Amino acid sequence: MKLLSTIVCLLISSVCMAADAKKEALDVSVERAFPEMSFERPIVVTHANDGSDRVFVAEQEGVIKVFPNDQDIEEADVFLDIEDQVVYRDSKNEEGLLGFAFHPKYKTNGHFFVYYTTADADLTSVVTRFTVSKNDPGKADPKSEVELLRIKQPYWNHNGGTLAFGPDGMLYVALGDGGNGGDPHRNGQNLTTLLGSILRIDVDHQDDGKNYAIPKDNPFVGKTIFTGRGKDKEVAVAPEIYAYGFRNVWRLSFDRKTGALWAADVGQGLWEEINIVQSGGNYGWNMREAQHWFRPDGNDTQEGLIDPIWEYHHDIGKSITGGSVYRGRRVPELVGKYVYADYVSGLLWALDYNSASNRVNGNYSITGKNQPIMSFGEDQSGEIYFMTPFGQLFRFKSGQ
Repeated sequence: MKLLSTIVCLLISSVCMAADAKKEALDVSVERAFPEMSFERPIVVTHANDGSDRVFVAEQEGVIKVFPNDQDIEEADVFLDIEDQVVYRDSKNEEGLLGFAFHPKYKTNGHFFVYYTTADADLTSVVTRFTVSKNDPGKADPKSEVELLRIKQPYWNHNGGTLAFGPDGMLYVALGDGGNGGDPHRNGQNLTTLLGSILRIDVDHQDDGKNYAIPKDNPFVGKTIFTGRGKDKEVAVAPEIYAYGFRNVWRLSFDRKTGALWAADVGQGLWEEINIVQSGGNYGWNMREAQHWFRPDGNDTQEGLIDPIWEYHHDIGKSITGGSVYRGRRVPELVGKYVYADYVSGLLWALDYNSASNRVNGNYSITGKNQPIMSFGEDQSGEIYFMTPFGQLFRFKSGQ
């Protein structure tokens, strides 16, 4: 019966990673957050973790706004405006300002980091550092920018872009496979390129020729691979890489209680997936899409690939929007669950995953309006918000 249950589950395209995983709805719903305000394609919601309880919203076109965490607030202030430096077009909406994260010691050093597609070069993404103004804590100093990384892309899509600091104080950067479809350059399995990977860098120190340092415990430091081509058959692996085999992580986040790194990877053919990311892990793209064959050598016997903890079929949704593990107080029903959505179907879920048993206990639906959800974020107290391309922010509440 368990085998039959799994087969039926696959046929109706609601994948059972555990055959008896619960799927009923939680008694949780959605409401507008900061209902008097709207934004231009809000892409990141975050906080400075400086005790101020301010909310920061980054807009995809290149403006970052700040305001008090007050639901009655009517207007936000501009914290940083780099719109002239950012490439964004509605026809190519995977470009723009895509990542924004505050240094864990922002209260003392005033540093924060931004990922954007730059206007000074074609098909190029940069990770840069800014510093808050010395005279105004509500403004960044636009002249303080220092470039850390410059990543050339072969195509305009699959830029990834999430920036997040881990509990180890390192900056993690999610990069897509370079774009187009099917990973034509096979960047996902190429350890000599940064594309298709999650990077881990030390922003508090500098190596020669860099504005950052490579952590000595990164998994590929000093490693080489055999290419079998040309004179230099053995080449160095990119030491910034923490994990690889991703198509387009959207998005990644750390569980603020356990430190686990969650990454939702957008699928192509049939499957969307959620991963717990491990140092040195290979997550399969483009040999496999989630747990399934994608190209001829991507069968289930491939060794060394890490399976997602959850996947769903394109009959359910076609573009996963990764969120966060809820650690707030307003909605007890969500505590410890990973909240995520699908951009195309507009569906919302809360995934109950037991890391000790590596088992999903339930994937619960959340009542919403089936609208495209661009991204998720957290405030200082751990409350989760999500954003739509129409400019609104939303949050969760108990009850319907």
